[in-house]
Amino acid sequence: MGQKLKFIDLFAGIGGFRIAFERKLKCKCVFSSEWDKYAQHTYRENFNETPFGDIKLIAGPDKNNNFIDRNIPDHDILAAGFPCQPFSLAGVSKKNSLGKKHGFEDPTQGTLFFDIKRILKVKRPAAFFLENVKNLLTHDKKRTFEIIKKTLKEELKYVIKYEVVDGANWVPQHRERIFIVGYDPQQVKITSESIIIPRAPSAKYKRPELKSIIRNHVSDKYTLGPGTWRTLQRHKKYHREAGNGFGYGLIKRPIDIGTRTRTISARYHKDGSEILIEQKSKRPRKLSVNEAMQLQGYVPGEFVFKVSDTQAYKQIGNSVVIPAVYDTAREIVKVLKNNSK
Repeated sequence: MGQKLKFIDLFAGIGGFRIAFERKLKCKCVFSSEWDKYAQHTYRENFNETPFGDIKLIAGPDKNNNFIDRNIPDHDILAAGFPCQPFSLAGVSKKNSLGKKHGFEDPTQGTLFFDIKRILKVKRPAAFFLENVKNLLTHDKKRTFEIIKKTLKEELKYVIKYEVVDGANWVPQHRERIFIVGYDPQQVKITSESIIIPRAPSAKYKRPELKSIIRNHVSDKYTLGPGTWRTLQRHKKYHREAGNGFGYGLIKRPIDIGTRTRTISARYHKDGSEILIEQKSKRPRKLSVNEAMQLQGYVPGEFVFKVSDTQAYKQIGNSVVIPAVYDTAREIVKVLKNNSK
C-alpha cells in the first residue's frame, strides 16, 4: 500500500484516534461519526469537520436486510472507541440499580457493537482497532466478550488479538483499557501471535511527570466548595470505617517523581473526587481543564476546548490516552505497509 492509508473514526468523541492516525501517522480520515453535540463541537474546532451523528442512521440494514453504506467510503482501517457504558463497572451497577438491561441486552447502546460488525462485514477494511473498558472482558460472566470475539473471528473471519493496556506507562494516570486489533487475512499476511499491541512504550519514550503538569497557581474556581469537600470527607470516612478504600483521591505536595493519578472519568466535573490536588491553607481543588487534558496526552495549544468546563471534563474523561493509542496505531500502519498481499 504505497498510497496514504485511509481510516474511519467511529464513536469519535473528540478525536483521540484521529490525532494518532492522522496528525502523527499521516493517514487520511475519510469519515467520522459522533452523536454528542458538544463533542461534535470540539471535534469541529480541532479538525474542521463535523462528525456524522447517530451511526445507526446510516449503519442499519434496509427492508431487504442489505447494508446502507453509501455514506461510508472505502477505507483501510476502522478505528472505534465504541461506547463503554453498557460494559463498565459503573454503568452496570447503575443500570442494575435502576432495573435496566445492559450489555447486549441494552436496546440502545448495547447494540452499537453490531453497527461496527455491519460496517466490517460490508466495507471489509484491511484492519480495525477497537478500544473499550477493561471490564468488557468480564461483563456478564465473560459472555459479552465471547460474543465479540466469536463475531470478529468466526463470523467476520478476522485474525485478532487483544491486550489490556494501562495508559500509566505513557502518562501519569492509571487507566486500563482493552485494545482489540484485527486484520483481514485475505488482504494481510499475518497470524494472531505476530500482532503487536504494545503494553508499554519504547525505551526512547519519556513519560511526562505529574509534577510538570500540575500548576502551582490556578483560578480559585477549581477549589472545592465547603459543602462538596465536607461531603467527600464524610464519604471517605464512612468507607474507611467499613474497611474498603473508596473515597476521594488526593495528590499531595510536593508531588513525588513517578506519581500517577487515579483514572479520570466522565463524571469528573461533578466533584473531581478521583483526582484532587492539595492546596496550602485551602480546601483541595480539581484539575484545571488544561491539566486534565494532559493526563490523556492532549497538548495544550495544539488542541482546544471551546465548550464549558463541564463538557470539557466529560469529553476528556471519555477519551483515550493518545500516546498509548498511537503506539498500537503505528504497528497497524507498519503491518499494512509491509504485509499487505
